[in-house]
Amino acid sequence: MAAAPVVPASSVPAPEPALSEGARIINVFIAPSKTFTDLRRNANWWAPWLLISIFSLVFIWAIGKQVGFEQVSKNQIAHSSRADQFDKLPPEQQARQLAISSKVIGFFGYGSPALILFYFLIEALALWVTFKMALGAETSFKEAYAIVMYAALPSIFGAILGTIALFAGINPEGFDIRNPVGTNLAYYLDPDTTAKFVRGIASSLDLINIWGAILLGIGFASTSKVKRSTAIIVVVVWYLAFKVIASALASL
Repeated sequence: MAAAPVVPASSVPAPEPALSEGARIINVFIAPSKTFTDLRRNANWWAPWLLISIFSLVFIWAIGKQVGFEQVSKNQIAHSSRADQFDKLPPEQQARQLAISSKVIGFFGYGSPALILFYFLIEALALWVTFKMALGAETSFKEAYAIVMYAALPSIFGAILGTIALFAGINPEGFDIRNPVGTNLAYYLDPDTTAKFVRGIASSLDLINIWGAILLGIGFASTSKVKRSTAIIVVVVWYLAFKVIASALASL
């Protein structure tokens, strides 16, 4: 019986070195497949969550300082179907409603780190079930949750741009907390003359959200046998479906 050929040690590819948390974060922006492939080794997600939370809190603080949560409430009411009804209320009732709504905005704003955990949990579950059931992806739920966290890192640029705009002298009465910076088409549409459904659909054309959707597709492709193009299409379909539903609810 012939002996099996001996493979030289130099011809065996060396395993990819493990990435640190800092390297993972940097690679999301310059070599995302390296970060997402490394999640199969270790699916920790605390580092991107911490970074996103810090920038979110800074942005909320800037809103409170430069605009004020009461003014945010006034702006939201002015562009809603309740505007005429609110204007007819006695001044004391208007003040009471504004006080309540401003506290709610502040509560949810400063509670954004916890809300991020919950929102991303729902997002990860929806995507994981879709890839698992429809495409037979091998990605675990823990990996899916980590993918969603890392893919959301571009959102820190939205927080940075929003903070800069606030301190650059933005008009408090024109500030829209739903569209604080011009990264999407809805920012350039007049909220008083444009239908809510149209503005909602226009908001889907957001550079940061599209960047995040592409990263999600790369992430699920890197942790499973799903083709990258297929994974990106699945994420984009989910994203557009969410935007259509949210826009329809807003218009009602």
